[in-house]
Amino acid sequence: VQLQASGGGLVQAGRSLRLSCRASRSIWSGNPMGWYRQAPGKSRELVARIRSGRDPDYVESVRGRFTISRDNAKNTVTLAMNSLQPDDTAVYYCYTRIEGHEYWGQGTQVTVSS
Repeated sequence: VQLQASGGGLVQAGRSLRLSCRASRSIWSGNPMGWYRQAPGKSRELVARIRSGRDPDYVESVRGRFTISRDNAKNTVTLAMNSLQPDDTAVYYCYTRIEGHEYWGQGTQVTVSS
């Protein structure tokens, strides 16, 4: 499975961005899809993930500001990021896990200026 992410960029604090990730083939809705991020000097952290039958998971720092959604017909997962803060600056990676294997997109840079 290949994952192609898009939508990063440079924005001012308080503004919004939308990240999208398209998979190269259909992924069963029960497999998680989501987003991790890695800021300079920090370890990679889960931002949000979604799979059928469960509420989406969010890291506490983005809860209420970010919304993850998924279109299984289009093999895409989207992260709507509102009220962005400088601490959200990171490379964002989409991912999925299928039968114990993790697949990662190439990463997209999000930079939030104060």
